[in-house]
Amino acid sequence: MSSFNGICTFARSFGATAKRLARSRQGVAAVEFALIAPILLTLYFVTLEVSHAIETNKKVGRAASMIADLITQQPKMTTGIMDPIMQIGEATLQPYNRSRLAVHVTGIQISNDETPTVTVAWSRRMTDTGSTGSDPAEKAGDPTTVPDELKIPGTFLVRVQTTLDYRPIIAWSADAKQTLGLMGAFDNINMSEQYYLRPRMSNAISCDDC
Repeated sequence: MSSFNGICTFARSFGATAKRLARSRQGVAAVEFALIAPILLTLYFVTLEVSHAIETNKKVGRAASMIADLITQQPKMTTGIMDPIMQIGEATLQPYNRSRLAVHVTGIQISNDETPTVTVAWSRRMTDTGSTGSDPAEKAGDPTTVPDELKIPGTFLVRVQTTLDYRPIIAWSADAKQTLGLMGAFDNINMSEQYYLRPRMSNAISCDDC
């Protein structure tokens, strides 16, 4: 009989304890925070990275526009003038400095024929290592292309192309890519812009030492 009473007492005690645990809310907030915090932190860093990428992409476009604008204001170009202009364009990306801007500038002559031909008059480039020189892919006299609406006989165009291999903050180092796993695949995002402008001060812009 005493054993039966003991079992009943234990059952009542266990039931009361279970009811108290069911009603207790202590620790719920901590558990919820532990579950939600990683999601909130991920959303914060993704939002931060996206805003940085959008702003940098705008700067890549502004760099192309500014370089084209400065070059087309000159009646004649030299490498001594053009190289600093390209470097100024790169400076517009600051404070972003995880990779360097590449710039390709091409002078384009459109013939005065009934069916005009489009050829390279001169070219100059600045690579993503900062070195400058003629663009071997666009030599003087080589054929090139322009949009049909810009193919006006007897005109001259300056084409500026800017490219940047954007490296996100969260995945730009080798250690970060290894830690992030699949997210490390987004460590290099290509950004580019292209502008065509006509000379402002002359019919054509020459560059004898390009």
